[in-house]
Amino acid sequence: MPVRVGIPRALLYYYYFPMWKKFLEQLGGEVVVSGRTTKGILTRGVQRCVDEACLPIKLAFGHVQDMVDKGVDYIFLPRMVSVARREYICPKFLGFPDMVKQNIPGLPPVIDTAVNVRKSSRDINQFIWQVGAVFGKSPLQSWLAYRQAGQVHNRYIKLLEQGLLPEEAMQVLAGKEAPQADNNADLTLAVIGHPYNIYDPFISMNIIGRLKKAGARVLTPDNLTEQMVNQGVSRLPKKLFWTLSRRMTGGALEYQWQGKVDGIIHVAAFACGPDSMTGELIERYIRREGKIPFMSINLDEHTGEAGVITRLEAFLDMVRWRRTAG
Repeated sequence: MPVRVGIPRALLYYYYFPMWKKFLEQLGGEVVVSGRTTKGILTRGVQRCVDEACLPIKLAFGHVQDMVDKGVDYIFLPRMVSVARREYICPKFLGFPDMVKQNIPGLPPVIDTAVNVRKSSRDINQFIWQVGAVFGKSPLQSWLAYRQAGQVHNRYIKLLEQGLLPEEAMQVLAGKEAPQADNNADLTLAVIGHPYNIYDPFISMNIIGRLKKAGARVLTPDNLTEQMVNQGVSRLPKKLFWTLSRRMTGGALEYQWQGKVDGIIHVAAFACGPDSMTGELIERYIRREGKIPFMSINLDEHTGEAGVITRLEAFLDMVRWRRTAG
């Protein structure tokens, strides 16, 4: 009987799930994903988590609790330190496995092996071997499993760069047809934010879905190649060493430089330290040029849906009026 491994539908799920799923399955595990975010999942996360944590961490607690309720044998929570040379992931990701262990009772064993390639990309081998050892695999077997997972990840990234959103790209990887592009859209908007903020329909108030329904084509930083992101962020006087912040800032500045979007919406989570800096940085550069309309939306567990809808409608009206006015 295969070992059931739970992966929370939160945090870096929208970046790495296809790769993690393939890796764990090749090692002999059966991957179980937590349910889609609901009010109940968020509420349980808020109850288990400390008040000072940001919204994405609180939500991730709720998804871990959902995994506990599903009775999985392991929960996969890699300790994300660095995924790129000389860059870091948010410190809350580093401490998240320990926070979970201390605050959620009845937790099954947690696979919390560190991912840290800040000094060398070869350091990923330690992660591969240690995760494989959990399933009784040799270093060679683990490496072969990870190589296949890497191929899936590369395909996933290519699909995103072709303009698909994460859920759409995952469907294509599962053998379904890619959704048809909406040729009737009269606007193109860039939605900038961490993947766990903008792609989760519940905590984002379905911003992307609402924009599409209102007749807009939506692009995100994940639809750009790494080269384009780096080109955008090269306009800054200093290197950003937070990987996710670099992608957000580079994406926003690249879309502004290309001039192919009619407006940019920045989505941030309340109590997120990097967001407070990144959002201000993006807004200053975009408003300095004064060529593209910009709006920032902050989210937390108390954010009202009606207020977000009203702001989106007003922003769309303003962008359309601006285009009409020339």
